[in-house]
Amino acid sequence: MEASASPDRSVNSKRIFPPLYRSTGDVALDRLAFFHILERLKTQKRTGWVDNNVPSPESISDHMYRMAMLAMCTSDANLDISKCVMMCLVHDLAEAQVGDIAPREGIPKAEKRRLEEEAMQNFVYEMLHDSPAAQRIMSLWKEYEEQQTEEARFVKDLDRFEMASQASEYERNHSMSTLQPFFDSSIPFIRHPEVKQWGADLVAERHRTCDDHETAHSKAKQQRSETSV
Repeated sequence: MEASASPDRSVNSKRIFPPLYRSTGDVALDRLAFFHILERLKTQKRTGWVDNNVPSPESISDHMYRMAMLAMCTSDANLDISKCVMMCLVHDLAEAQVGDIAPREGIPKAEKRRLEEEAMQNFVYEMLHDSPAAQRIMSLWKEYEEQQTEEARFVKDLDRFEMASQASEYERNHSMSTLQPFFDSSIPFIRHPEVKQWGADLVAERHRTCDDHETAHSKAKQQRSETSV
């Protein structure tokens, strides 16, 4: 997740990573350990929203689930939709180990990538014993990271659009006015034609909502003025 952090957050905060899992040698126990580590994705909040003081922010898995549903809604017959859905569900999997690292934490991109690669290797070999399922998960994650296929680029655009959608909802639900960076870092960079149109529709909806709020505010102000007279 990338967007400008709220200025009142410390750039010197240090993230503490949990220890990597060590295989017990028991395939069943190690597999259960992987299933349990997925729970972290359900409880860890997305850092960008936390940094901007969003009330009850979404979790990492909340984000990935809606992305998967968005992938199912595309009309692009040239894409492998099943692959896209699975890719949506694994693209942030490493964050179960390393968390949602934000730019303000000062961790270089190369180091962030190394930490995430290390986490994925740990899942694949120590927990899932390099099983066919583990290989499928790693293949999808690497494909997304490398951004060399149409499916990977499409999922990246869904990642951008989903974040902007969530920002729009937080603006509307919590009357927030500090989330513009989440639009600036997402909507302009969407490339897939269909997702680009979704983004345009979202921006238009956002403008209408803003206009409606301004109209309602003006009417309320006028009514108060008339009442005081």
